Amino acid sequence: MDKAIGKQKFNAVFPQLVEELEEILVGYGMPSDAIAWFKKNLNYNTPGGKLNRGLSVVDTYALLKGYKSYDDFDDEEYKKTAILGWCIELLQAYFLVADDMMDRSITRRGQPCWYKVENVNEIAINDSFMLEGAIYIILKKYFRQDKFYVDLLDLFHEVTFQTELGQLLDLITAPEDHVDLSKFSLEKHSFIVIFKTAYYSFYLPVALAMFMAGINDDKDLKQAQDVLIPLGEYFQIQDDFLDCFGKPEDIGKIGTDILDNKCSWVVNTALKIATPAQRALLDANYGRKDAEKEKICKELFNEMKINELYYQYEEKIVSELKDKISKVDESRGFKGDVLTAFLNKIYKRQK
Repeated sequence: MDKAIGKQKFNAVFPQLVEELEEILVGYGMPSDAIAWFKKNLNYNTPGGKLNRGLSVVDTYALLKGYKSYDDFDDEEYKKTAILGWCIELLQAYFLVADDMMDRSITRRGQPCWYKVENVNEIAINDSFMLEGAIYIILKKYFRQDKFYVDLLDLFHEVTFQTELGQLLDLITAPEDHVDLSKFSLEKHSFIVIFKTAYYSFYLPVALAMFMAGINDDKDLKQAQDVLIPLGEYFQIQDDFLDCFGKPEDIGKIGTDILDNKCSWVVNTALKIATPAQRALLDANYGRKDAEKEKICKELFNEMKINELYYQYEEKIVSELKDKISKVDESRGFKGDVLTAFLNKIYKRQK
């Protein structure tokens, strides 16, 4: 299916959701200035990213239904599937608005973080809550009559909590202003990335599409989860690797994990194999806001051949994932092609 057409169709749904949310606020008797604020919050924070999570709901549903083009959808079917995708994008917006405040970030998606916008400041805390609350208003409006409505609510609530657990461990393990590498470990890294990223970025889009397509057997949901969670972990490890070893012109940004004291796969792998002298260098230089100390860490990672260990990991995990996908039971309607499509997007990516 044509990606450009898919993104165009998906984007066309969002203004309708904003209008419908506005109508709900009007019905509550909300003053016009507050409604304008909420609309700005929605439009500033939700549609500006890559939209991979939301688009994945539509693409996964199409694969499950055997659709070859967007013309195979009827209008209502497409709209409801896209709305589920936009609910993930609202969840993402909720996380990012809050996360940027916690990290004291300056920019997001090429513009000031929401709390940095003039007159917003701490109001962004409530604005993040409103982005999350909008998810459930939308789900009620469009899915209350569907037999899988409760499944959607349970899924969003559980995945939100899982993501917040991952964020909690990340925040207390690797605060930017206090470096303590003794708190780091590959086990903690695994928990952080699975809970903070894999559930909502990989499993959630597929599970939503499965419910929409009428595929709700626990065995099928487990088949999806058993591949998508380690796939999500692989994606984040790949991201950590590219942050350190990727070229800025390829990945589209300058990596900052070392400067920001991130509990990344790269430093955790280095800590596991470091000699006492190498560990002392990491303790003295990692997580400092100093370009020279960052350079020392990068030189050390090269000396330790962390890149070679990454390539070994990549081939091992991809082989394991392909083996799992080959054994998917498709007798109840689930399709291994859904999982292969996700794997193909990630394997050997450079940005």
